[in-house]
Amino acid sequence: MDDFTIAVDTREQQPYQFDGAEVVTLTTGDYSIVGLEDRVTIERKSKADAYGSLGQGRARFRREFERLAEFDYAVVVVEDTVPGFLHRPAHSKMNPRAAIGSLLAWSVRYRVPVFFAGDREHGRALTRKLLQMYWKYRGEVGGERAEP
Repeated sequence: MDDFTIAVDTREQQPYQFDGAEVVTLTTGDYSIVGLEDRVTIERKSKADAYGSLGQGRARFRREFERLAEFDYAVVVVEDTVPGFLHRPAHSKMNPRAAIGSLLAWSVRYRVPVFFAGDREHGRALTRKLLQMYWKYRGEVGGERAEP
């Protein structure tokens, strides 16, 4: 089931470490599967990054959701809990309820799930598991189906 290689975007500033991962340029998102980069992607956000993307970077983040919606499977993984996310970072003036509201609204509008992973360690584990499940149930490279 683990016959896949995780692709990590070259622009990812704090990449998760995965054994055997390949650093590549992804059009959208931070993580994918080598050979399936046009079908599956995961966008990672720290709490501070998410608030920045929902505030000053809002228009760009919305366009990112629009691009994510074009994938067979795409998710956003936030490295925080929902209760933790409701306490905005010191540098942000954004209302935390508005931040969560935007994430939920865009998740529904663009059909892109948003997972609150708890922290970075769990975000890494969740990212790997989601890619593993995609490979198991939907992975096909060069006409060969992944073994379930």
